[in-house]
Amino acid sequence: MTERTTPRETPSAPPAFEDLLRTVAEMNTPDGFKAELIRGKIIVSPFSKLRYSRRMRRLREQLQAHVPEGHFADTSPFLFRFPAAERGYGPDLYVADEAAFEEDGQHADGAALSLVGEFTSVSTKDADWNEKLDVYGSLVPVYLVVDMQDSEITCFWDPSPHGYRSRTTVSFGQPLHVPEPFDFTIDTTGF
Repeated sequence: MTERTTPRETPSAPPAFEDLLRTVAEMNTPDGFKAELIRGKIIVSPFSKLRYSRRMRRLREQLQAHVPEGHFADTSPFLFRFPAAERGYGPDLYVADEAAFEEDGQHADGAALSLVGEFTSVSTKDADWNEKLDVYGSLVPVYLVVDMQDSEITCFWDPSPHGYRSRTTVSFGQPLHVPEPFDFTIDTTGF
């Protein structure tokens, strides 16, 4: 008996956003890795390096003292969905409305975010500075990019349909003002 290939029908259109979210939820990613929807694809990348931990913790502690009423700062891995952009991101650090975590399901609404902080790595730097900047820039009030390769931190604020209208960059060790709804200065000494 001769083996013949059996053609399989494949969808002609890319998977729908909700299908991709379901796939991410069902994935059994290896310990130390997270899955995100970037550029319409599921991307699996490692969690931050150990040397990032102190910086993440220091930033989270400073933010926690200034979060808006009903919000909290955390670094726990959760995927936030952005349906209009068909994206889902698991930020390194975030400040979000506690009410978003009362829902059933596995993905929080990106509209619940009041601040996102991404710590760049060689593998994520491009997405942090480009794609995520575009998506966050239309919705999230404050976006912090902690550039671990260039030893700088950038604060973006004043989102609009065309992206953030304002930004400030400082080198590690210099103070960085974070505008409303936080309105305080980050001490980057030791970053």
